[in-house]
Amino acid sequence: MILRRWKNRRRAGPSPDTLMPPEGVALTLPIAGVGVRLAAQITDILLTTIATVCLIVLLAVLDLTDPNTLFAIAVLLFFFIRVPYYVLAELVWNGQTLGKRMMKIKVVSHDGGPLTAHALVLRNLMKEAEVFLPATLLLMLDSASPLASLAALAWIIMGLLVPFFDRYRRRLGDMMAGTHVIHLPVPILLKDLASEAPVLGANRKQFVFLSHQLDHYGAFELQTLEALLRGQSLPASDNSARQRNETIQVIVEKIRKKIGYADPIPPADRLRFLQAFYNAQRKHLEQRQLFGDRREDKFYAQADQET
Repeated sequence: MILRRWKNRRRAGPSPDTLMPPEGVALTLPIAGVGVRLAAQITDILLTTIATVCLIVLLAVLDLTDPNTLFAIAVLLFFFIRVPYYVLAELVWNGQTLGKRMMKIKVVSHDGGPLTAHALVLRNLMKEAEVFLPATLLLMLDSASPLASLAALAWIIMGLLVPFFDRYRRRLGDMMAGTHVIHLPVPILLKDLASEAPVLGANRKQFVFLSHQLDHYGAFELQTLEALLRGQSLPASDNSARQRNETIQVIVEKIRKKIGYADPIPPADRLRFLQAFYNAQRKHLEQRQLFGDRREDKFYAQADQET
Protein backbone atom coordinates (compact mmCIF):
# COMPACT_ATOMS: atom_id res chain seq x y z
CA MET A 1 0.00 0.00 0.00
CA ILE A 2 2.79 2.42 0.95
CA LEU A 3 4.70 1.53 -2.21
CA ARG A 4 1.58 2.14 -4.31
CA ARG A 5 1.00 5.57 -2.74
CA TRP A 6 4.65 6.46 -3.33
CA LYS A 7 4.36 5.48 -7.00
CA ASN A 8 1.11 7.45 -7.38
CA ARG A 9 2.71 10.56 -5.90
CA ARG A 10 5.62 10.24 -8.30
CA ARG A 11 3.29 9.89 -11.28
CA ALA A 12 1.21 12.87 -10.17
CA GLY A 13 4.23 15.17 -10.04
CA PRO A 14 5.80 16.94 -13.03
CA SER A 15 7.93 14.91 -15.39
CA PRO A 16 11.58 14.76 -14.28
CA ASP A 17 12.50 15.69 -17.85
CA THR A 18 10.77 19.08 -17.49
CA LEU A 19 12.96 21.95 -16.35
CA MET A 20 11.27 25.21 -15.39
CA PRO A 21 13.68 28.18 -15.69
CA PRO A 22 12.96 31.50 -13.93
CA GLU A 23 11.56 32.88 -17.22
CA GLY A 24 8.60 30.51 -16.79
CA VAL A 25 8.89 28.65 -20.12
CA ALA A 26 9.17 24.91 -19.49
CA LEU A 27 12.05 23.08 -21.19
CA THR A 28 12.06 19.36 -21.91
CA LEU A 29 15.59 18.08 -21.22
CA PRO A 30 15.91 14.31 -20.67
CA ILE A 31 17.55 13.27 -17.43
CA ALA A 32 20.89 11.51 -18.01
CA GLY A 33 20.79 7.88 -16.94
CA VAL A 34 23.18 6.24 -14.52
CA GLY A 35 24.89 4.28 -17.33
CA VAL A 36 25.89 7.28 -19.42
CA ARG A 37 27.01 9.17 -16.31
CA LEU A 38 29.13 6.20 -15.27
CA ALA A 39 30.69 6.09 -18.75
CA ALA A 40 31.55 9.79 -18.51
CA GLN A 41 32.98 9.24 -15.04
CA ILE A 42 35.17 6.36 -16.22
CA THR A 43 36.46 8.52 -19.08
CA ASP A 44 37.38 11.34 -16.69
CA ILE A 45 39.05 8.90 -14.28
CA LEU A 46 41.12 7.47 -17.13
CA LEU A 47 42.22 10.95 -18.20
CA THR A 48 43.24 12.03 -14.69
CA THR A 49 44.91 8.68 -14.07
CA ILE A 50 46.98 9.04 -17.24
CA ALA A 51 48.09 12.51 -16.11
CA THR A 52 49.03 11.12 -12.69
CA VAL A 53 50.98 8.20 -14.16
CA CYS A 54 52.88 10.55 -16.45
CA LEU A 55 53.95 12.68 -13.48
CA ILE A 56 54.92 9.61 -11.45
CA VAL A 57 57.02 8.26 -14.31
CA LEU A 58 58.67 11.67 -14.64
CA LEU A 59 59.49 11.72 -10.91
CA ALA A 60 60.86 8.18 -11.10
CA VAL A 61 63.00 8.88 -14.17
CA LEU A 62 64.42 12.04 -12.62
CA ASP A 63 65.01 10.11 -9.38
CA LEU A 64 63.36 12.85 -7.35
CA THR A 65 61.68 10.55 -4.84
CA ASP A 66 62.13 7.32 -2.98
CA PRO A 67 60.54 4.33 -4.79
CA ASN A 68 58.96 3.24 -1.49
CA THR A 69 56.92 6.44 -1.35
CA LEU A 70 55.74 6.41 -4.97
CA PHE A 71 52.33 4.95 -4.10
CA ALA A 72 51.63 7.60 -1.47
CA ILE A 73 52.81 10.32 -3.84
CA ALA A 74 50.62 8.88 -6.61
CA VAL A 75 47.57 9.02 -4.31
CA LEU A 76 48.28 12.66 -3.45
CA LEU A 77 48.94 13.61 -7.06
CA PHE A 78 45.71 11.90 -8.18
CA PHE A 79 43.80 13.92 -5.58
CA PHE A 80 45.41 17.25 -6.50
CA ILE A 81 44.87 16.64 -10.23
CA ARG A 82 41.37 15.21 -9.93
CA VAL A 83 39.67 17.86 -7.80
CA PRO A 84 40.80 20.92 -9.82
CA TYR A 85 40.09 19.05 -13.05
CA TYR A 86 36.42 18.44 -12.26
CA VAL A 87 35.81 21.90 -10.81
CA LEU A 88 37.66 23.90 -13.46
CA ALA A 89 36.34 21.84 -16.37
CA GLU A 90 32.71 22.29 -15.27
CA LEU A 91 33.30 25.99 -14.64
CA VAL A 92 34.91 26.59 -18.03
CA TRP A 93 32.60 24.35 -20.07
CA ASN A 94 29.40 25.29 -18.24
CA GLY A 95 28.74 22.02 -16.46
CA GLN A 96 30.77 19.64 -18.61
CA THR A 97 34.01 17.72 -18.24
CA LEU A 98 35.75 15.99 -21.12
CA GLY A 99 33.89 12.80 -20.28
CA LYS A 100 30.54 14.57 -20.18
CA ARG A 101 31.28 16.30 -23.48
CA MET A 102 32.01 12.93 -25.09
CA MET A 103 28.78 11.47 -23.68
CA LYS A 104 26.73 14.59 -24.62
CA ILE A 105 25.56 15.29 -21.08
CA LYS A 106 25.92 18.30 -18.80
CA VAL A 107 25.16 19.54 -15.30
CA VAL A 108 22.28 22.02 -14.91
CA SER A 109 20.80 23.81 -11.95
CA HIS A 110 17.85 21.89 -10.51
CA ASP A 111 15.71 25.05 -10.25
CA GLY A 112 16.43 26.09 -13.84
CA GLY A 113 18.64 29.01 -12.84
CA PRO A 114 22.27 29.58 -13.87
CA LEU A 115 24.99 27.25 -12.61
CA THR A 116 26.99 28.81 -9.81
CA ALA A 117 30.62 28.23 -8.91
CA HIS A 118 29.51 27.34 -5.38
CA ALA A 119 27.26 24.56 -6.67
CA LEU A 120 29.93 23.08 -8.94
CA VAL A 121 32.59 23.14 -6.21
CA LEU A 122 30.19 21.58 -3.71
CA ARG A 123 29.02 18.75 -5.98
CA ASN A 124 32.59 17.82 -6.89
CA LEU A 125 33.89 17.95 -3.33
CA MET A 126 31.00 15.71 -2.31
CA LYS A 127 32.11 13.28 -5.02
CA GLU A 128 35.35 12.93 -3.09
CA ALA A 129 33.44 12.05 0.09
CA GLU A 130 31.05 9.71 -1.75
CA VAL A 131 33.44 7.66 -3.86
CA PHE A 132 37.07 8.66 -4.28
CA LEU A 133 38.27 9.01 -0.69
CA PRO A 134 36.52 5.80 0.51
CA ALA A 135 37.93 4.01 -2.56
CA THR A 136 41.43 5.28 -1.75
CA LEU A 137 41.01 4.16 1.85
CA LEU A 138 39.83 0.76 0.64
CA LEU A 139 42.95 0.35 -1.49
CA MET A 140 45.29 1.34 1.33
CA LEU A 141 43.79 -0.99 3.96
CA ASP A 142 44.99 -4.54 4.33
CA SER A 143 43.54 -7.81 5.57
CA ALA A 144 44.31 -6.83 9.16
CA SER A 145 41.50 -4.28 9.13
CA PRO A 146 38.51 -6.08 7.54
CA LEU A 147 35.92 -3.99 9.38
CA ALA A 148 37.34 -0.75 8.04
CA SER A 149 37.50 -2.24 4.54
CA LEU A 150 33.89 -3.43 4.73
CA ALA A 151 32.76 -0.04 6.06
CA ALA A 152 34.49 1.78 3.19
CA LEU A 153 33.03 -0.66 0.66
CA ALA A 154 29.53 -0.31 2.12
CA TRP A 155 29.81 3.48 2.00
CA ILE A 156 30.79 3.39 -1.68
CA ILE A 157 27.93 1.03 -2.57
CA MET A 158 25.39 3.18 -0.75
CA GLY A 159 26.66 6.27 -2.55
CA LEU A 160 26.41 4.56 -5.92
CA LEU A 161 22.88 3.30 -5.20
CA VAL A 162 21.46 6.71 -4.26
CA PRO A 163 20.77 7.82 -7.89
CA PHE A 164 18.66 4.70 -8.51
CA PHE A 165 16.15 5.85 -5.86
CA ASP A 166 15.93 9.46 -7.04
CA ARG A 167 13.65 10.34 -9.95
CA TYR A 168 16.24 12.90 -11.17
CA ARG A 169 19.05 10.33 -10.85
CA ARG A 170 20.90 12.66 -8.48
CA ARG A 171 23.70 11.54 -6.23
CA LEU A 172 24.22 13.09 -2.79
CA GLY A 173 26.46 15.83 -4.19
CA ASP A 174 23.79 16.86 -6.70
CA MET A 175 21.14 16.99 -3.99
CA MET A 176 23.27 19.23 -1.79
CA ALA A 177 24.40 21.47 -4.66
CA GLY A 178 20.93 21.71 -6.24
CA THR A 179 21.98 20.26 -9.59
CA HIS A 180 21.22 17.33 -11.83
CA VAL A 181 22.61 15.97 -15.11
CA ILE A 182 20.78 16.05 -18.43
CA HIS A 183 21.30 14.87 -21.97
CA LEU A 184 22.21 17.69 -24.31
CA PRO A 185 19.38 18.50 -26.70
CA VAL A 186 19.94 17.09 -30.18
CA PRO A 187 19.34 19.64 -32.96
CA ILE A 188 16.80 18.44 -35.48
CA LEU A 189 17.23 19.86 -38.96
CA LEU A 190 13.90 20.43 -40.62
CA LYS A 191 13.47 20.44 -44.35
CA ASP A 192 14.62 23.72 -45.86
CA LEU A 193 11.51 25.56 -46.99
CA ALA A 194 13.51 27.75 -49.34
CA SER A 195 14.45 24.67 -51.39
CA GLU A 196 10.79 23.99 -52.09
CA ALA A 197 10.12 26.12 -55.14
CA PRO A 198 6.41 26.78 -55.76
CA VAL A 199 5.01 24.41 -58.36
CA LEU A 200 3.89 26.30 -61.45
CA GLY A 201 1.14 24.62 -63.37
CA ALA A 202 -0.34 25.64 -66.69
CA ASN A 203 -1.48 29.27 -66.76
CA ARG A 204 -0.31 29.81 -63.19
CA LYS A 205 1.16 33.17 -62.43
CA GLN A 206 4.68 33.43 -61.01
CA PHE A 207 4.94 35.85 -58.10
CA VAL A 208 7.80 38.35 -58.34
CA PHE A 209 8.68 40.81 -55.59
CA LEU A 210 10.78 43.94 -55.87
CA SER A 211 13.44 45.00 -53.38
CA HIS A 212 11.42 47.85 -51.90
CA GLN A 213 8.53 45.41 -51.28
CA LEU A 214 10.84 43.09 -49.34
CA ASP A 215 12.17 45.88 -47.13
CA HIS A 216 8.93 45.98 -45.13
CA TYR A 217 9.65 42.80 -43.14
CA GLY A 218 12.61 41.49 -41.16
CA ALA A 219 13.94 38.25 -39.70
CA PHE A 220 11.28 37.96 -36.97
CA GLU A 221 8.40 38.16 -39.43
CA LEU A 222 10.19 35.69 -41.71
CA GLN A 223 10.51 33.17 -38.88
CA THR A 224 6.82 33.61 -38.05
CA LEU A 225 5.92 33.00 -41.69
CA GLU A 226 8.15 29.91 -41.77
CA ALA A 227 6.36 28.47 -38.72
CA LEU A 228 3.02 29.12 -40.43
CA LEU A 229 4.10 27.37 -43.65
CA ARG A 230 5.53 24.38 -41.77
CA GLY A 231 2.23 24.02 -39.92
CA GLN A 232 0.35 23.56 -43.18
CA SER A 233 1.77 20.05 -43.57
CA LEU A 234 0.27 18.88 -40.26
CA PRO A 235 -3.02 16.95 -40.35
CA ALA A 236 -6.09 18.90 -39.28
CA SER A 237 -9.80 18.34 -38.74
CA ASP A 238 -12.40 20.07 -40.92
CA ASN A 239 -12.86 22.84 -38.37
CA SER A 240 -9.09 23.37 -38.01
CA ALA A 241 -8.63 23.35 -41.80
CA ARG A 242 -11.29 26.04 -42.14
CA GLN A 243 -9.58 28.17 -39.49
CA ARG A 244 -6.26 27.68 -41.28
CA ASN A 245 -7.71 28.92 -44.56
CA GLU A 246 -9.17 31.97 -42.84
CA THR A 247 -5.81 32.70 -41.21
CA ILE A 248 -4.00 32.30 -44.54
CA GLN A 249 -6.46 34.68 -46.18
CA VAL A 250 -5.94 37.34 -43.49
CA ILE A 251 -2.16 37.04 -43.66
CA VAL A 252 -2.03 37.15 -47.46
CA GLU A 253 -4.16 40.30 -47.56
CA LYS A 254 -2.11 41.91 -44.81
CA ILE A 255 1.18 41.21 -46.61
CA ARG A 256 -0.25 42.28 -49.97
CA LYS A 257 -1.40 45.64 -48.63
CA LYS A 258 1.75 46.17 -46.60
CA ILE A 259 4.11 45.68 -49.53
CA GLY A 260 1.83 47.35 -52.07
CA TYR A 261 1.22 44.26 -54.20
CA ALA A 262 -1.53 45.45 -56.49
CA ASP A 263 -2.92 42.23 -57.95
CA PRO A 264 -5.47 40.32 -55.83
CA ILE A 265 -4.49 36.77 -54.88
CA PRO A 266 -6.98 34.03 -55.84
CA PRO A 267 -7.83 31.61 -53.00
CA ALA A 268 -6.11 28.72 -54.81
CA ASP A 269 -2.84 30.68 -55.01
CA ARG A 270 -2.64 32.01 -51.45
CA LEU A 271 -0.26 29.36 -50.14
CA ARG A 272 1.84 29.60 -53.29
CA PHE A 273 1.98 33.38 -52.78
CA LEU A 274 3.18 32.96 -49.20
CA GLN A 275 5.77 30.37 -50.23
CA ALA A 276 7.10 32.63 -52.99
CA PHE A 277 7.15 35.61 -50.64
CA TYR A 278 9.01 33.56 -48.01
CA ASN A 279 11.67 32.47 -50.53
CA ALA A 280 12.13 36.00 -51.88
CA GLN A 281 12.16 37.57 -48.40
CA ARG A 282 14.70 35.07 -47.10
CA LYS A 283 16.97 35.51 -50.11
CA HIS A 284 16.69 39.28 -49.69
CA LEU A 285 17.66 39.18 -45.99
CA GLU A 286 20.46 36.68 -46.55
CA GLN A 287 21.97 38.85 -49.25
CA ARG A 288 22.02 41.73 -46.79
CA GLN A 289 23.37 39.37 -44.09
CA LEU A 290 20.37 40.12 -41.89
CA PHE A 291 19.17 36.54 -41.46
CA GLY A 292 20.93 33.35 -40.35
CA ASP A 293 24.61 32.64 -39.79
CA ARG A 294 27.19 32.15 -42.48
CA ARG A 295 27.80 28.39 -42.64
CA GLU A 296 29.46 26.06 -45.07
CA ASP A 297 26.22 24.11 -45.49
CA LYS A 298 23.01 23.33 -43.59
CA PHE A 299 24.41 20.09 -42.16
CA TYR A 300 27.13 21.77 -40.08
CA ALA A 301 25.46 20.78 -36.75
CA GLN A 302 25.21 17.13 -37.78
CA ALA A 303 28.85 17.17 -38.90
CA ASP A 304 29.89 18.58 -35.51
CA GLN A 305 28.12 15.69 -33.79
CA GLU A 306 29.81 13.07 -35.95
CA THR A 307 33.32 14.45 -35.39
